[in-house]
Amino acid sequence: MKFSFNIKSLFVFALVALSLTSCISREKYVRSPEFKDNIFRTDLLPKDSSTIAQISWKDFFTDPILQKHIENALANNLDVRTAVQNILISQAYLKQSKAAYLPTLTVGPSYTFQTQSENSNFGQIIGNRQYNHISDLSTNMNWDIDVWGKLSAQKRAQLATYLGTVEAHKSIKSDLVANIAANYYQLLTLDEQKRIINQTIDLRIKNLETTKALKNAGTLTEVAVQQSEALVYNAKAMLVDLDTQIEILENATSLLLGVPSQKIERANSIMTKFPKDISIGYSSELLANRPDVAQAEFQFVSAFELKNAAKKSFYPNFSLSANGGFQSVDFDKFFSANSLFATIVGNLVQPILNKRQIRTQYEVSLANKQIAYLNFRKTFLNAGQEVSNALKRYKSQDDYIALKLKEEEAYRKSVDYSQQLVNYGLANYLEVINASVNLLNTKLSISNAQYTKMKANIDLYRALGGGWK
Repeated sequence: MKFSFNIKSLFVFALVALSLTSCISREKYVRSPEFKDNIFRTDLLPKDSSTIAQISWKDFFTDPILQKHIENALANNLDVRTAVQNILISQAYLKQSKAAYLPTLTVGPSYTFQTQSENSNFGQIIGNRQYNHISDLSTNMNWDIDVWGKLSAQKRAQLATYLGTVEAHKSIKSDLVANIAANYYQLLTLDEQKRIINQTIDLRIKNLETTKALKNAGTLTEVAVQQSEALVYNAKAMLVDLDTQIEILENATSLLLGVPSQKIERANSIMTKFPKDISIGYSSELLANRPDVAQAEFQFVSAFELKNAAKKSFYPNFSLSANGGFQSVDFDKFFSANSLFATIVGNLVQPILNKRQIRTQYEVSLANKQIAYLNFRKTFLNAGQEVSNALKRYKSQDDYIALKLKEEEAYRKSVDYSQQLVNYGLANYLEVINASVNLLNTKLSISNAQYTKMKANIDLYRALGGGWK
């Protein structure tokens, strides 16, 4: 009857614990309405329910050579591969948090040799030294009952951490795709600028020959010849600088590809075919499309749940422990029924004084939660700023390029007219030099502006959350 009473007591203990669990309501995470605010400056573009972020990068970047580079980068980039390992680590911790509900169970044999001191009180009573050989085979079990939902909160926090690593992987892929594309089109732009400068060098060499002929004819002086020659050297120096920029950019692109520094294959000319319809959608879609924003929210959710877990530490801890097995001083009687032993203990422990550890952990969890929230808010606002900036650059470049093309045409006519006047001795050769320098700078400015527009399109695509699909 006594053994039956103990079983009933343990059953009542477990029933009370489970009843308390059902009575506890947890604080649930609810996204703040401030994350639905309109954070885009869309005065230049009507809002649309769709967004270009939903387009796959293969459909957004149609250059087959660029597509090959992106595929290689996604497969070999070291940051992407590191992010995958971080996902595996977080996944392992998530599995561990799910197993926290289960009891711990250990089993194993032991052997103890024991003899008493003959000079101790017990030894003097016995008289002779006794030698005991104790064999033991026992199983130990301990089970923390999640009455207040502390383990559940920790599991939800770990799930949010895991989902955050998945979003971090997406974010790295999105940035990688955008960086590869930006570098690729910048290389094409530098190639185009090399062609412009080479054409300028050829033209300036011809002008130098003309200047020498006019000097021999007495129309110009040696000063004009030296100035013409200086222009040739100036253009050649610019060519050297461009070659340096190209090689450095190729090295940077090689690193993104996860390969040693090498020449980057590319098309012969810039042929961009980006989607013409720019649709940005609503700012709330950043929470679903943009990985770094989603990652920041998951980090906040994790901190939120860890705060809940820390709060539960103030409550009593319910646990069950048990051990049992065989124990005997005579090995030949080891497996007999009389060698069996068992112990079952139910614990209810309420923390009273623990050097303020629980209070400190709770206060730290509150601060960490606030830090995670502020980071989430900052990431969200930063995403809106990036969209607005990219959109402004994209929309303004057409007007800028149109004005620069008119400027280029004016300088080209200025070069032609001033050269004709110099040939007839009606103008100073300095006017030709100034017009020539301005013409080259304008051509390079137009080339940079065209790249800026392409880069803004890429940045807008990434800022809206595109590139990881």
